[in-house]
Amino acid sequence: TGTNQFRQLVRELALFDGYEAMRDLPMEDVEVETPITTATFKQLAGKKLAIVPILRAGLGMVDGILDLVPSARVGHIGMERDEVTHEPHEYYCKMPKDIDQRICLVVDPMLATGGSAEMAISYLRERGVKDIRMLCIVAAPEGLKSLTEKDPDVHIYTCAIDDHLNEAAYIVPRPRRRRRPHLRHALVAGLNGRGCKYEETVRADEQKATARTPVNGRFACRVREKRITVPAA
Repeated sequence: TGTNQFRQLVRELALFDGYEAMRDLPMEDVEVETPITTATFKQLAGKKLAIVPILRAGLGMVDGILDLVPSARVGHIGMERDEVTHEPHEYYCKMPKDIDQRICLVVDPMLATGGSAEMAISYLRERGVKDIRMLCIVAAPEGLKSLTEKDPDVHIYTCAIDDHLNEAAYIVPRPRRRRRPHLRHALVAGLNGRGCKYEETVRADEQKATARTPVNGRFACRVREKRITVPAA
């Protein structure tokens, strides 16, 4: 899957996800002076939204949601998952000053173990945020269960719920018939929990050997793992 196609798909799905997450936002009347008369229209009530991507992969969903709400503020939470324990570690955090007065949309393409989302949401709760909505593209049942048990008040929106997590805590797709299987393969090939496909980067301690497999007349990337030990500098 090409990087450009991958980015476009993530942006498009984020827009659909954002529409569902924001369809019940509170509205208020506002008067607008037109050349003919004064008319009353609707606008979002209160403070504007805040979009909080979990770095790095969450950045790919931001533009799709900003297409819906261009005036939304954007905060950032940097998380990195330990490859042995699968536990998240925070390395960066920057939020708007009035974050406690905003509805927060936390975005991350994958909800696997739920650890990163739980840590990000817990941080926002400590900052006084009351309305938090989690948006993802692919989720595992284990992550959904863990997150809802940790914070039952969080609303979760996902484009797909897959089968389970494997021993490496990667999401295993649920096999089913689809009208456009190449689209699904394109996403699964790139969503590896690190945002590497979005930014076309590879970790120093892990290389990916790929093979191109025809799917309905198109080519999708089949990923095979190959671990390489690199001495510390």
